Amino acid sequence: MKRVDLIFQKLVELGPQVRVSASDLANMLGLSRANVSSDLNLLWKEQKIEKVAGRPTMFHAKPTGDSRYQVETALDRLAKTNKSLQTQIEQAKAAVLYPPRGMHCLILGETGVGKSVFAGWIHEFAVDIGRMSPEAPFVVFNCADYANNPQLLISQLFGVKKGAYTGAEQDRRGLVEKADGGILFLDEVHRLPAEGQEIFFTFMDKGTFRRVGETEVERSAQVQIISATTENPESSLLKTFIRRIPMIIKLPSLVERGIEERYHITMSFFREEAFRLGREIEVSASAIHAFLSYHCPNNIGQLHTDIQLTCARAYADFISAGKKQLRVSVQDLPHHVKQGLLYAKEMRPALEELFGTDHKSFVVQPQAESILVVREREDSADSVYEKIEQKIAELRDQGVSEEELEFDIENYFTPFIKGVHQRINKEDMRRIIDPVIIRLVEEIVRYAESRLGKVLSQKVIFGLALHIQTSRERLSHGKQIVHPHVNNVRIKYKKEFAVALECVRMIEEALLMDLPIGEAGYLTMFFVLDDEEVEEKREMIGILVITHGSGGATAMADVTNRLLVTQYAKAIDLPLEVDSSVILERAIEVAKEIGGSAGLLLLVDMGSLLGFGEVIERELGIPVRVIPMVSTPHVIEATRKAMLGHTLEDVYRDVFSMGNRMIDYQQREQPQQNKPALAIVAACLSGEGSALFLKKMLESKLRYDESLLEFVPLQLIDKSEARKQLKAIKEERKVLCVVSNYMLDKDLRCFGMDDVVTGEALQDIQQMIDQEEALYKMEGELREHLKMEAVEALLRDVMTCVARIEERLHRTLDFDTRIGVYLHICCLVDRLKTGAQTILYADKEQYLTAHKKEYSLVRHEIQPIVEKYEVAVRDDDLCYIMNFFVA
Repeated sequence: MKRVDLIFQKLVELGPQVRVSASDLANMLGLSRANVSSDLNLLWKEQKIEKVAGRPTMFHAKPTGDSRYQVETALDRLAKTNKSLQTQIEQAKAAVLYPPRGMHCLILGETGVGKSVFAGWIHEFAVDIGRMSPEAPFVVFNCADYANNPQLLISQLFGVKKGAYTGAEQDRRGLVEKADGGILFLDEVHRLPAEGQEIFFTFMDKGTFRRVGETEVERSAQVQIISATTENPESSLLKTFIRRIPMIIKLPSLVERGIEERYHITMSFFREEAFRLGREIEVSASAIHAFLSYHCPNNIGQLHTDIQLTCARAYADFISAGKKQLRVSVQDLPHHVKQGLLYAKEMRPALEELFGTDHKSFVVQPQAESILVVREREDSADSVYEKIEQKIAELRDQGVSEEELEFDIENYFTPFIKGVHQRINKEDMRRIIDPVIIRLVEEIVRYAESRLGKVLSQKVIFGLALHIQTSRERLSHGKQIVHPHVNNVRIKYKKEFAVALECVRMIEEALLMDLPIGEAGYLTMFFVLDDEEVEEKREMIGILVITHGSGGATAMADVTNRLLVTQYAKAIDLPLEVDSSVILERAIEVAKEIGGSAGLLLLVDMGSLLGFGEVIERELGIPVRVIPMVSTPHVIEATRKAMLGHTLEDVYRDVFSMGNRMIDYQQREQPQQNKPALAIVAACLSGEGSALFLKKMLESKLRYDESLLEFVPLQLIDKSEARKQLKAIKEERKVLCVVSNYMLDKDLRCFGMDDVVTGEALQDIQQMIDQEEALYKMEGELREHLKMEAVEALLRDVMTCVARIEERLHRTLDFDTRIGVYLHICCLVDRLKTGAQTILYADKEQYLTAHKKEYSLVRHEIQPIVEKYEVAVRDDDLCYIMNFFVA
């Protein structure tokens, strides 16, 4: 068969409802994309297939009169929100459509990926297209239930003849007969004994079977067999059994499905719970982030269970507290799901692309397919008009006098102006306000300041910009602008009102629109309410210090509070043996107490603590800023400025720049280290432009500390010159990797330019940066806190030791755990060098007996450190080290 005929046949097989790209079709058929694209265009020109314009271009077979293609099937609905299952869905369709009665299938996949659910969708598809009747059975049998009793298993499958054995008092149909005309799903088929597999041969080949005890009667049934296993079929099933299953479908794990599909799966489970409970469920954005980010080893099955448990907790609180709304928050999540919030920061770009940046919660309704996304509510300028109008109506109904009415409006307008200032900064204003209006406001401000002889504050400028934009939108929608006491305003604030009238004229000319005189009354309020006497007392920000280890954060906060004679700074210590998610919950509780609308400044050292700020901000709805690599001077400066009433942004900026000044001072003291210690080289042989493009792209796409890492572009003539320059860079600093299409150093990891440009290599590079920066900063922290001088050598020795333990135990620690064990062993050696006593380990003997292998291995690998640094590491110390490696 020619290639073009093979492609045409595949499209016909998929049907006119299935649209595929040249790339997808090439993957299905194992052909070159270029060849497939050429043949598809040829078929389209010959009017044999249809083409749908777009990116990418999609192709499909021409519609036929076959009724099975005229309805949306279960598998079509599944394909809409599960792009990673496209190939598997096409395989399933082919298995059902294959003449004369479909083909048997084997579904592969890890525990919990949804094999049984997928089998159910195949059955629904067969019914949808008319291959099976609506009454066609879908019979499920778990082979593991009878794995140890082959005879009973066979009787369950094929039935029993009366008298076949003691207790067989009547004829009994088996599952094969019950599945006649439908599908028999064999779950965990690898537990089917060899005898059972062999008996299936005849049935799968001929469609005939006998009940247990029958010798003469031969029965028949039309059954499509779908089996599923978590094991490798080559090693767990007879080869003769596998040969009779032509269609093998492998389902991806939850990690392979991608965040968008995981979101759709998560919301479908919440929808199920809403239907089961018969009421609407509101799920906080932080809770959704946790479900999309946490480690879920048992895939969709575990995700489903965790969501059910979460909803059960929320429902219990809903009933016991008599709440009006069933709401799921972070507090309702199982402990291991909460840990997902620590990983959510790494997934922030993907989450923002999926939801945006202002999502607050998700509302799931029992009967509705769509999910209502509740956005963060901003009191827009439009609400000023409407709320003042509403307030006036309420006051008039209550019989309030005109003077009291005027006073009430002014006091309502003041918090609006201040609220605008708290919500947005100058960059935000440029993103949400029309540039024409921004220029207009700048002109108005210059005019008003010159006429009024005062400098307008930033809060008035922001409020004025929002107000004018809303005025334009309000009038364009036919809404009126009415100020109920414009005459009183004109009399009371003559000078400001005259300025406002001229500003109204400027607005009309710039925006080509007519404004009522009432608008001058509103503009007057902006100029009047900027006076100092209407300023409310500023709420002070909270200061919270969190660091790894025992006592570090507490000590810094204690020194600060004593020096400043206060108890303002709060601290939380994170001992290495305590799970960081536990500390996160404590941090949220402390933040509730000390962080009001003014916000919270969080000072941390490294690792997962850097992500606490974002979680606290989303959970409590208060602004949070994070200062990394905290020291006592940082805490003192932050607390001092906070107590003086400085804003969160001011304190953050000053403390952060203070850290940079400290770095600059250290660099002046050590001029040989004035360059960042780490580097990533972008090398191009095609000239200066390409290298600079790569450098700028890497800087914009990756997170890094500019004081530690630099991207170095190389504009080169040939590869030999490139190697010389790279060698010179390596002599000055540590090179993490090279981005180039040429292998310049076999000892360095090299990423191709195309992989970087497409984004495929960015995750690996980011991981390298995070690890090296953390190690470099940790080295500085250890040098400051340890009494030993050879900190760098000790850290490198510890890293080597941990790497050997991981390799020999065949276990890879996650990043935070690895950092933790580095810190622990370094501090242990330093403590033992100073003669400190060993900390006893509870139930040591029982623990060592249970983990003999780990004990022997860790004891052997720690020996080089024991000998080099002349310390006595006891069994209690080894137990604490083993804790990091024992699952």
